[in-house]
Amino acid sequence: MAASIEDMLKMWEGKRADKSEFEMDVHEQLQQLSADIISRTAFGSSYEEGNRIFQLQEQQVGLALQAFRSLYIPGFRFLPTKKNMMRWRLDQETRESIRKIIGKHGKSQGNSKSLLTLMMSSYKNEDGVEEKLDIDEIIDECKTFYFAGKETTAKVLLLLASHQEWQTMARDEVIATCRGNAHPTAENISDFKILSMILNETLRLYPPVVALNRQASENVKLASLNIPSGTDMYIAMTAVHHDTEIWGYDANEFNPLRFSEARKHPTLYYPFGLGHRICVGQNLAIVEAKLVLAMILQHYSFVVSPSYLHAPMQSMTLQPQHGVQLIFSRIA
Repeated sequence: MAASIEDMLKMWEGKRADKSEFEMDVHEQLQQLSADIISRTAFGSSYEEGNRIFQLQEQQVGLALQAFRSLYIPGFRFLPTKKNMMRWRLDQETRESIRKIIGKHGKSQGNSKSLLTLMMSSYKNEDGVEEKLDIDEIIDECKTFYFAGKETTAKVLLLLASHQEWQTMARDEVIATCRGNAHPTAENISDFKILSMILNETLRLYPPVVALNRQASENVKLASLNIPSGTDMYIAMTAVHHDTEIWGYDANEFNPLRFSEARKHPTLYYPFGLGHRICVGQNLAIVEAKLVLAMILQHYSFVVSPSYLHAPMQSMTLQPQHGVQLIFSRIA
């Protein structure tokens, strides 16, 4: 992760040249960074090698959103229409690209603990019998991980740019913990208490997804509600995360102090989901966000650019419609 972030910061320095400050769309930059990190840490491949997969999935997302907004006609998805044929081609090319990465890197990982190597290893099921995922199952998991791993820390940078007092506190903590400009390490990254509060508050205000869909697997009673088996439920995450009865009168405001102590009802905060279906990339995403923020704070201060337009947009995930433009100044 640190190597990927260093490469990005070197590129920033090239853009800055001799200028005292420069403007950057951090949403675009951090999407590319996340793609690089997920490729290196999870699959042992470079961003260039996995870049095509991200491009293909971006196109698939657009086609999927069009399908969601269209009138549903049973059986229509099997007809060889122009868009359906494009969907089939994109899926086939995505699977083939992942298959090539598996073939190239899977057997050469040795004792590596990369995600790909772990998925290719045998495991014991609940009956104690050894099993292995087949190639199609591994491809499906890789697709999910590529897609889920592409979220960025741009929203955190935006909020820190808008709240300079928290940016200063976070920078002071990073410098004290890392003793200057040394890289954060696996040993001290858990010492970033202020960064953790800031990250939690950002995920409360702007969770990656705005809602969760769940289906009851059996008859269940929740308080006074009797929910039959097979019932589909839509859980509005943003409504819960912005509820003034839960979070107080300032529920719509940025206040990391609300995470200074453990909450009495942890199930009222779930940016990565809850239970058995919790996001497989949660820990990776949190560690990545802390590392990115720490290394940027060590070298730059930043403010919101006058060109920034606040317009959160729901795609498959919550995205800034017009990017996140910030102005950076070198401090070290």
